[in-house]
Amino acid sequence: MERPPDLAAAIVAAADALVDVLDSAASRHHLSVSPTQLRVLSLISARPETNVNRLAELLDVVPSSASRLCDRLEATGLLRRAADQRDRREVRLTPTAAGEQLLRELAERRHRAVRAVLDRMSPRAQHELLLALLSFQQAATPAPAEAPAEQAVRTA
Repeated sequence: MERPPDLAAAIVAAADALVDVLDSAASRHHLSVSPTQLRVLSLISARPETNVNRLAELLDVVPSSASRLCDRLEATGLLRRAADQRDRREVRLTPTAAGEQLLRELAERRHRAVRAVLDRMSPRAQHELLLALLSFQQAATPAPAEAPAEQAVRTA
């Protein structure tokens, strides 16, 4: 079966629609934080050993910008800076209980918003979408690097 010429455009359009659904769920939440601050909170929540330098790498920004984002989240009570127990010079970033609660509520809202869209699709279309998404995810996931072949020992 040949790929339709507009498949990539259709995927991009569907991704944009999904982002709109997810953003809509967040905006209805009347959040006191920006989308960028939410992303920071999510990144830190998913990576417990994150410090400001690592956060800056993840965001592809300079450390001072990452630090200012953390300042704002800390001021709203959603983020805490704490000295690493193993190395007191190292400062770790962790979401507060309020930050984790905000992420849980947002995830639930987004889940409900996506579910509402799926409910407008037939069961067959939902199943086909699931199969297509799983296939896309598998194709997009890089294969593990193969172990380098052992070099043949050369003798003179």
